[in-house]
Amino acid sequence: MSKYFEVLVELKIESENSKGYSKIKKVKETYLVDAMSVTEAEARVVESFTKSGFSQHYSVLQAKGSKIIDVITPEDNK
Repeated sequence: MSKYFEVLVELKIESENSKGYSKIKKVKETYLVDAMSVTEAEARVVESFTKSGFSQHYSVLQAKGSKIIDVITPEDNK
């Protein structure tokens, strides 16, 4: 049986405003991760960011168990 965790990540993204000035913008994103423990969920997110070559700064803020019990995908209906 799958167990899901919500992992909150803060990304620091550099953007330019209309005057051409550079600004660091903080964005928070939540990822749903299939894992056996909080530690594994956090490690999977870090591994995913590393493999994707994400070059901006990020940090994992929180990892917690999710109330989601299952994910139904189009492949499940075939």
